[in-house]
Amino acid sequence: MSEAPSIVVGIDLGTTNSLVAYMQGDTPVVIPGEDGERLVPSVVAWTDNGVAIGNAARATLMQDSASAVYSAKRLMGRDLTDVEAELKLFPFRLAEDAKPGETLRLNVGGLTLTPPEISAYILQQLKRNAERFFGAPVTKAVITVPAYFNDAQRQATKDAGRIAGLEVLRLVNEPTAAALAYGLDKQKDGVIAVYDFGGGTFDISILKLHEGIFEVIATGGDTHLGGDDIDNLLIAIAIDDISSENFQLDVSGKPEVIQALRKQIIEAKIALSTSEIAYIHLTLPAGAGYRSPDLPEGEVNLKSQIDYAREITREQFEQLIAGVIARTASPVKQALKDAGLEPAQIDEVVMVGGSTRIPAVRKLVTEIFQLDARGKKLHTELNPDEVVALGAAVQAQILSGNTANSALEDLLLLDVTPLSLGIEALGGVVAKIIQRNSTIPASATEHFTTGVDGQTNVAIHVLQGERELARDCRSLARFDLKGIPPMVAGLPRIEVKFLIDANGILKVSAREQRSGQEAQIDVKPTYGLTDEQVESMILDSFDHAEDDITERQLIEARNEATAILEAVEKGKFDKGQPSYAWQQLTPEEHEAIAAASAALQTAANATDYKAIRGAIEALDQATRRFAEIMMDSAVTGAMRGQTPAQAGESMGQNLGATPSAPHGFAPAQIDEADTAENPEEDPDKSTED
Repeated sequence: MSEAPSIVVGIDLGTTNSLVAYMQGDTPVVIPGEDGERLVPSVVAWTDNGVAIGNAARATLMQDSASAVYSAKRLMGRDLTDVEAELKLFPFRLAEDAKPGETLRLNVGGLTLTPPEISAYILQQLKRNAERFFGAPVTKAVITVPAYFNDAQRQATKDAGRIAGLEVLRLVNEPTAAALAYGLDKQKDGVIAVYDFGGGTFDISILKLHEGIFEVIATGGDTHLGGDDIDNLLIAIAIDDISSENFQLDVSGKPEVIQALRKQIIEAKIALSTSEIAYIHLTLPAGAGYRSPDLPEGEVNLKSQIDYAREITREQFEQLIAGVIARTASPVKQALKDAGLEPAQIDEVVMVGGSTRIPAVRKLVTEIFQLDARGKKLHTELNPDEVVALGAAVQAQILSGNTANSALEDLLLLDVTPLSLGIEALGGVVAKIIQRNSTIPASATEHFTTGVDGQTNVAIHVLQGERELARDCRSLARFDLKGIPPMVAGLPRIEVKFLIDANGILKVSAREQRSGQEAQIDVKPTYGLTDEQVESMILDSFDHAEDDITERQLIEARNEATAILEAVEKGKFDKGQPSYAWQQLTPEEHEAIAAASAALQTAANATDYKAIRGAIEALDQATRRFAEIMMDSAVTGAMRGQTPAQAGESMGQNLGATPSAPHGFAPAQIDEADTAENPEEDPDKSTED
């Protein structure tokens, strides 16, 4: 008897709301909760009766805000310095011993919890909803994440799933999930832009659809930009208004008032998507020290409560939030540039996330993609709050292996990595191994070599970013490859392999091919990119492109100059005596080589890389006969019974030539005396400034 296929659900773990969905025949469907609601508010609260999640937790948030957490997704995989300013508007507080660089820990409900642990409560509720619906255990899921989530944020999401008792089969980018949901209905070729403006994050993805293949060709966004920013802006304005001369009340330190104000502002924001006018009404708390507007100057109201009421028009609302909405335009234009497309080449624009209901947002997107001029409209047919979960259900069905739907059988999802990945090479330059916008899963291999003789240990520094120099990119991890047999610089051939799995998690391995020594690491940084890093890493690479390339060319020219000068000096001697090849040269050739070497050394100490290249060419010309004699000598040695490998090592020891490996690691600090006496001991490992 065949085993029934396991249930795999699709989950949208959102900043504001979360959902779980499955495939009902050919159609993705959201699973409702016990209360019949399909949206589960991403709120967790601790009450006398235990943990409350979703709508039940919202009531606690209003009455005892210090015992509730919301918008935990904005904190996933982030560092203290990233969120310090924003925490002022949250009722919950950090653990007293929290330090920059560590995983965030929150004090809430008498407990100390990390954002993944808080998100796990929400995932557990979604899991229970699905299990009640199916009447069977649910242990596997596909979870969506913002396209611009980095390794730390993705790993934090997987950790939350594991804590909740779920095996996360795949992390799918939210815009890609939305395209999957719409793709089932459209079933046609074309280029689609997915504009995802949710509660806490913003993503833009450009996808090509062709014969069932969804290929993401460019992506961008901001992991810290969403509807929460609109809410926080309006809350700050209202707090200033309440503290003005009309009321003279500082409510910034009153969490319950702020949460009540947040509720009123969110309701007004939602109303203004369909109405021209909305109202904010708030009963201020009991206490003295604030004035009613009808009291004479100098008198204060000692009554227990006063109502705060404001009318806001859509025009006023759009003026206030214009700056927040405008921040989405730059990533959109950059994604188009990365894809090599003009706005008019985009066939369809899909709107995802609750914030896309705002008319000003839709107007901005329509203008960017020139839809009115082309007689096209935004795609808003599917509920923007649900479309991501529906797409996750499609991917879940594919991974479950139960693809009775013929449309799913031919469906393939190709995602991309948002930033380039590489390692630090000789001189502090970046050797990019996987380029930005590469389709994932992806793997790439590059070959490197050592920088000094006898080096038995290299330090591998993994980097993320678009700049040319390591100091300007984000450090992801460091690890050592040890036990390399002592060889002349350039002879070891070190294969470095990068592998990005379908979840966007990076694995790096290094192997010295002659000896078989290898090492590897899973890149799991403890915290994520800051706002400035997320928004600036790509833009900075363009702003500084000319300077970066010039500096890289200078570093590489200096590296080559150093290698050639060292090779010439090595070639002059054999076991402390003038070498055979050097003795065959005339005094005039000796003088020419010395002069060319001195000129190259002078050029290398200056900052004109073109002059260094010219001096390298001059020294190459001056040493050409010298190199020919050395080569003949090496060949003669091979004919005397040396193996090709031994002859090659002899050539390397005399000439200092490197094999075809394109990059050298940074030089190791080697005590030559110790190395000579103890050739099997590791010299100090490579160091990078």
